[in-house]
Amino acid sequence: MRIATRAYLWYKLFNSLFAGAAMGAVFAIYAALDPVIFSAGGLLLAAGMIVVAKLYARIMFVRAFFIITLLVEGVMLGVVILYLLRPESALIALMVYSGYQVMFLFGSYLVRAETRFLNRIQLLSWIDVRKQVGYLSGLAISWVAYRWMERGLFIEEKSMQVWHLHWGLLIVQLVVLMLVWRAFRPASRA
Repeated sequence: MRIATRAYLWYKLFNSLFAGAAMGAVFAIYAALDPVIFSAGGLLLAAGMIVVAKLYARIMFVRAFFIITLLVEGVMLGVVILYLLRPESALIALMVYSGYQVMFLFGSYLVRAETRFLNRIQLLSWIDVRKQVGYLSGLAISWVAYRWMERGLFIEEKSMQVWHLHWGLLIVQLVVLMLVWRAFRPASRA
């Protein structure tokens, strides 16, 4: 398996756009959770990250990088769909939190694998620039969307604004998954 760098760069842009656009929404969703959840979740996350780090010798391969990337992005798609189906549920808020914890659980591995498999300095620079441009774009898009919903559509209830934003996040996450499929290719046979 090999990584198609151009498609990977687009993936990083849209992946970060999703993260930027979702940033404000998660705080509104998490409001339904008891603060003790965040402490317990942090403990589980830290322990899980140790386990993942100990598995590096077994998972530091392009195919594992692809599978784990696909898993993380699939979980994010599931989180968006769950929220769209039941936005006012504390259980869904917990599931959204858990989904983001899965993303964080594999975050260090994904950065390490990205650096290992895309190890050209210029390419790493392009990846980081795309990530920041995507993140800034997502933040700006969500800011504009919230203002438009409030002032143009007269949707003043914050939970409804977050729910409407998730329809856009659904589209972005579907694009992200398509780009993951395009970024990881089977190795060519000679």
